[in-house]
Amino acid sequence: MVDKNTMLFKVDREKPVEPRTVLESVYQSLKEKGYNPISQLIGYIMSGDPTYITNHNGARSLITRLDRDELLEEVFKYYLEE
Repeated sequence: MVDKNTMLFKVDREKPVEPRTVLESVYQSLKEKGYNPISQLIGYIMSGDPTYITNHNGARSLITRLDRDELLEEVFKYYLEE
């Protein structure tokens, strides 16, 4: 029996993001704001402090959707395989 006062809500899950896409997008956002993207990304990966990443274009929110290990793994894959 369904209660007539009960509401059903469907929550859309966030789509998975690719580490390479995240890094490219965040890199571009940092560059647009005049930061040194490499230094800022290293600071974030080493410390875990998201304030190293600008809010511009949602970059901070985007990068925190992934584990830092995933980002570092992508960097090593790119560097060593290409």
